[in-house]
Parts: sequence; structure tokens; C-alpha cells
Amino acid sequence: MEKKVLIETSKGNITVKLYNETPNHRDNFIKLVNEGLYKGTLFHRVIKNFMIQAGDPESKNAPAGKMLGSGDVGYTIPAEFVYPQYFHKRGALSAARQGDEVNPERASSGCQFYIVTGQTYTANQVANMETQLNQMKLKSAFDRLAQSRMKEIYMMRRANDIAGLQKLQEQLIAQAEAEAAQQPDFKFTPEQIEAYTTIGGTPHLDNQYTVFGEVVDGMDVVDSIQQAKTNRADRPEEDITITNVSVIE
Repeated sequence: MEKKVLIETSKGNITVKLYNETPNHRDNFIKLVNEGLYKGTLFHRVIKNFMIQAGDPESKNAPAGKMLGSGDVGYTIPAEFVYPQYFHKRGALSAARQGDEVNPERASSGCQFYIVTGQTYTANQVANMETQLNQMKLKSAFDRLAQSRMKEIYMMRRANDIAGLQKLQEQLIAQAEAEAAQQPDFKFTPEQIEAYTTIGGTPHLDNQYTVFGEVVDGMDVVDSIQQAKTNRADRPEEDITITNVSVIE
């Protein structure tokens, strides 16, 4: 049986189910719920047609205007991508994390999570997104290879060695292309296409962040939260508080 968790908020209640295929995220979430970590925290980052984010321990009783989003519990959780079975459709419950540049293994925050609202796409937009994601695969490989040679690149720049930089760039492009060619092309499944063209979601996050559950009741509350007026840091101007969280099944 999949566990369900009731998230009570100042805007209403949201019920999520947790996937058994992501046991580390499931068990950690339940642990934090039982410890009461989420009680009193805020939905501190809200972006309409994208997602609502919560779980920062530092958001409890945070004064107006305080920058939030960096709070944690002192550990991360290894990524548990169950892709393409679980993806960023509307209502997906996913783990927040630090960016690839400091977190190449894409480990999840120990406590922060977000719920996807997203938007709907046409079939042509989904097809174009596939193309873009395949292009990003090549860029990602090039950036990683360039980062590993950064000391050498800096030395060439100081010496104004244009020819050396050009030669190295050509070499890195060839290496990146070879790496990318060994990986299968990105392609959305029929289930993803159906979801993204009907209920919507955030497809560009797929296989980048761990999806560990989904909303089964209360998407109207999620939609209400995403309509909140926010400041420049995406924090709602009027606090939206998680008043209680409990495991109900």
C-alpha cells in the first residue's frame, strides 16, 4: 500500500501519496512528518504555472522580507529517478535540490519539496522540447569537459593563446559529441505526451529532480496557492503556512 500524507495549510488541505519505488524519499518524508518538522513552515517559493515549494525549516516564524530557501536538515538524499514512469506532470510531488554546478549527482534536499502546477503544451511544443533537450545533452557534456580543463583554459587566456583555445575547443566539442552519441536520444513516452498536452506539467524538469509522489486530493488548494501575489524573490507577500502534516494511511 502506498502511504498517504495530509498537508494542512492556511489555504486548505492537500493529500499526497508517496511512491514505493522511491523508498529513501518516502521514508525520509514520513520521518520528517512524524518529527513535526514541517509544522509551521511556509510555502516560501511560489511561481504561477510552474510550482509551489515548501519545507525550509528556517521559514518558521520568518519575518516579512527574509530571504528563504537555503534551510536544510544537514543531509541530502541520493537521487531516485524512476523515469519515465514518474515524471513532472501537474500534481507531481518532487524533491528540491541544489543546482548541477555544485551538485552533479543531483542529490535531493533532505527536507524541501515542491508540487508541480505547470502548464499545458501543444503536440508541436512537446516535439520542439524533445529537440531542445537533446541539444542540451550535448551542451551539458561540453560544459562538464570544459570545467575539467578550466585551469588550462585560464592559463591560455592569460597568455592570449587564441590558437590553443581554438584547438582545445574543437577537441572538447568532438569529445562531447562522442559522449552524446553513446546516449539514446531523449524522447517523451506516450504517457508523458498525453499528460503534458492535457493536464500539463513541467517537462523540462524530467529526469533532473526526483519525483516521489503526487497529489491525490486538493489540487484546487495548490492552484489557490500558486495564485498568491509574491515579491521579487517569489515569496508570497502574505504568508501561506503549513499548519500540520500527518500520515493518514
